[in-house]
Amino acid sequence: MSDPAPKPPRVLVFLPSWLGDTVMATPTLRLLRDSLPRSIIVAMGRQGMADLLDGVDLVDEVIEADARTLMGPPRVAARLVPYRLDAALLLPNSFATAITVRLAGIPVRVGYDRDARGMLLTHKLTPPRRAEPKWKTSGYEPISAVDYYLAAGRLLLQALNVPAAEVTCRLELGVNDPQRRASEEVLAKAGALDQPFALVNPGGNNPAKRWPLERFAALAHHLITRHGLKVLINGSPGEAEVVRLIRDAVALNHPEDETRVACLTELGITVGALKGVVARARVMITNDTGPRHIAAAMGVACVTLFGPTDPRWTTLPEAPGAPREVILTADPSLPPDEVADEHPQRCRIDRIAFADVAAAVDRLLG
Repeated sequence: MSDPAPKPPRVLVFLPSWLGDTVMATPTLRLLRDSLPRSIIVAMGRQGMADLLDGVDLVDEVIEADARTLMGPPRVAARLVPYRLDAALLLPNSFATAITVRLAGIPVRVGYDRDARGMLLTHKLTPPRRAEPKWKTSGYEPISAVDYYLAAGRLLLQALNVPAAEVTCRLELGVNDPQRRASEEVLAKAGALDQPFALVNPGGNNPAKRWPLERFAALAHHLITRHGLKVLINGSPGEAEVVRLIRDAVALNHPEDETRVACLTELGITVGALKGVVARARVMITNDTGPRHIAAAMGVACVTLFGPTDPRWTTLPEAPGAPREVILTADPSLPPDEVADEHPQRCRIDRIAFADVAAAVDRLLG
């Protein structure tokens, strides 16, 4: 009598903290899904990640929890124990995620050896570092998070003695039926359900990454008058004031444009609805923040403004035939062996001129 087939491993993926980083982790989730077709794959992330990943078949369940507080790791670990997990892939670099999966008793724990957590990992990677010069503040090689996460996913498969499937490196998101209906409701409130529109995304988790609000307001006027588009301004709940200030500036400087601008933060936008809204946009103009990655996954043309963050940290895979992304940096003359993050004054985002952004939009809209 032949031995029974081994039980497929039950795998936990600790998602990155930020929405955009989780989108950049979708090629890794696809790698695991295709390599472990019979396994249960559970993802854990912060609030909004379930809505983000609904609509694609990458994981079986998303648990929303936050392990960053003092009592967070034991509380989250207690939630994980009933899943009887065999392995955990830690995409964030934090100590809290490592102690959480250790407390949960997960035997295989894979991640990067950072934040003094190496002793808690059973399989670890060394993040690539630059050789020179020694005085750099971080010393880490500026590689895309897409490749960074994929390397960790391949190590997890090695730890489980599972061959890695051949997958196409692309960002994946989907919109399910409830999210599609929610997006249509938001667009109807904005008066843009049957009209072409541009999305403007002026926020960012770091204020230093935000292009000046008055320039976004001027850009909204440009999109309205030059291209005949409605302008929808998007932001997180914490960025509602930023969104409103841009809308008010447009109304003050160009009263005739007032009915052509809408604030999504006032119309019940959610992460799930945002995916459906983004998918219908003609173009997005954005700082380096999460919706930029949603636009890339949805195949929407995008102008992205970087400063003082180096764009190489978030280089996105290009799908054949997809609308292209135009990346504008604060200092294009920065040598390739330098990293923009280490030159906050030289690479201030306000050094990106309005004329350059408008010209990039005009090229994309053709």
